[in-house]
Amino acid sequence: MFEKSQWIWYTEQIKSDSYGEFYGKFTYYQGKIKCNISCDSDYALYINGKLAYINQYGDFEHYKIYDNLDLSSFVKNGDNHFAVVVWYIGVETQRYKNATPGIIFEVLNESEILLASDSQIATRESKAYRNNTCKWITPQLGLSFLYDSSNEDEWKIGQNEGFSYAFHISKHCNMFLRPNSKLILDDLCSVESINNCLDKDYIVDLGKECFGYPCLRLYSRKKQKLTIIWGEHIVKQHVPRFIGARDFSFEYVAKPGYNEFVSPFLKIGLRYLEVIGENEFVLNYAGCISVTYPVENSNYSFLKEKDKLIYEICLRTLKLCMAEHYMDCPWREQALYVFDARNQMLSGYYAFQNGNFVYAKSNLLLISKDKREDGLLSICFPSGTDLTIPSFSLYYFLAIKEYVQYSKDNTIIGEIIDKLENIIKVFISRTKKGVVLSFSKKNQWNFYDWSEALCGNLGKCDTQEPNLILNCLFYMALQCFEEISETGGYAFHYANVLKNLKKRIQEIFFDSKSGLFFLSPSKKVFTELGNALCVLLDIVPHYGIKQICQKLTSGEMVQCTLSMRCFKYDALLKSDKNKYAGYIINEIRRDYGMMLNSGATTVWETLEGADAFDGAGSLCHGWSTIPIYYYHILLGNEKQ
Repeated sequence: MFEKSQWIWYTEQIKSDSYGEFYGKFTYYQGKIKCNISCDSDYALYINGKLAYINQYGDFEHYKIYDNLDLSSFVKNGDNHFAVVVWYIGVETQRYKNATPGIIFEVLNESEILLASDSQIATRESKAYRNNTCKWITPQLGLSFLYDSSNEDEWKIGQNEGFSYAFHISKHCNMFLRPNSKLILDDLCSVESINNCLDKDYIVDLGKECFGYPCLRLYSRKKQKLTIIWGEHIVKQHVPRFIGARDFSFEYVAKPGYNEFVSPFLKIGLRYLEVIGENEFVLNYAGCISVTYPVENSNYSFLKEKDKLIYEICLRTLKLCMAEHYMDCPWREQALYVFDARNQMLSGYYAFQNGNFVYAKSNLLLISKDKREDGLLSICFPSGTDLTIPSFSLYYFLAIKEYVQYSKDNTIIGEIIDKLENIIKVFISRTKKGVVLSFSKKNQWNFYDWSEALCGNLGKCDTQEPNLILNCLFYMALQCFEEISETGGYAFHYANVLKNLKKRIQEIFFDSKSGLFFLSPSKKVFTELGNALCVLLDIVPHYGIKQICQKLTSGEMVQCTLSMRCFKYDALLKSDKNKYAGYIINEIRRDYGMMLNSGATTVWETLEGADAFDGAGSLCHGWSTIPIYYYHILLGNEKQ
């Protein structure tokens, strides 16, 4: 790839939040025509003035992804215009690791190179996008933008005012072909209602949760700036813009007359939009062009009535949380977390035909490319933020084991075995008297669940002590690692660690009076999550399983939130499937039915809905789609 191409940029100066425009021309008559392209940070490619492709895969310099694009439907015989806008983010976020800006591309007709990125490519700083503003949305989503349509010209079709030659940029990347399918741009999301307030403030209700690229169609008599706010709910007749330090808005400068705009960079998750002008204007449409990852649904005709409706809002949520990788939520973060993705993958193995294994594998491989000095996995991928959730590094083992189990693809093991080994060594290094101590640095968040006593102290130093859940998860990771190693033909060197850890968990955390396991020496509280893990992992002596399972269904302990109920349910099913299958289905019907009754079109992050986290609760959250899995194994045909 890229034999005659160079990494180029529009200037030698590196500035954060900047937009470069690049133009070239090529001649085409017949045959297959392709384009290989990669950039930092994101691109929108136009052929003959028409938007052809968007979306750079999130990556690292040592794992740099390029797209192989078919241009056949966009080219014509003779001269063709090639125009691409590149947005360079340039600031670290939880879903972007900063690197040198640049773009590299080549247009090929069969094996002939028609156009390649080099110092002869015409380029300039974008006139329509405001550069270097660095306006933050959230620490996960990153930066917003301002687009000034009054500065638009015809550069995409060769009217190159203000252009000069590109600069060669020194970037040393290991290049890989995109490991999964490109996202599909669908139709405009339909609008249920537009409420006009004083002719310069419109509230738009799309009627359901959506995910895609913002789109505006409007008429303005004069040039004016519009502020567009997006969200999942309405508060006091407006879409909340500021929630804590978050700012869910972008800005658009309308030119006099008719305006039509699509943002090719910022994807948004929403149900509502509010468009506020400086003067009167007529809003014809505000919403988004839906973007989806291509999948086919598995059969779920075995479900009826409420179960079917619950399944469908879980399925819709799962799809809305799929971009180039799984996302936790489209609205607030759009980030790939290990635990969230594990739940989403497990649901996806049942929800989609053929298990959607290529997509799952691409997520797992992207996670494996992460590099941190402390040997743990970052909080998200790719991430430039120095933050980790140590327990999530342990869920990676479970996700890998399940992928191999369902896909029967052992090839991934050789690619990630060293990563797994290094994580195990990190936890062993924190072992004292046979158990792992909790992590203590500010950038190590001891999070286990959003329930009481388990959400940790984000950004603060914690006391080092052993706790039940971390040690159970380490035990689970060791078990998974043993199975993964055996399947892949690798030696497992931690049998004694595994055996001793089980014994120490029983000795340190078991309360003989209650028959339950407590959280830690300093927090002698009983949690559903901790006790469910003990049952699931065979840490509980056989005679104590029945009592713990009874209390898992009684509400006596600190309860699991929606995302962690999978461990509670699995523990109950392992104990007595016939006895607890009905309990699990009824709890799903009760709590997800409550969401349905509240008008939800997707499933929530927690049962508090939008009110959670001081008004920042997500109403479309991938980790809560796990009922898909339980409907299939309890009411459908269980996969082997």
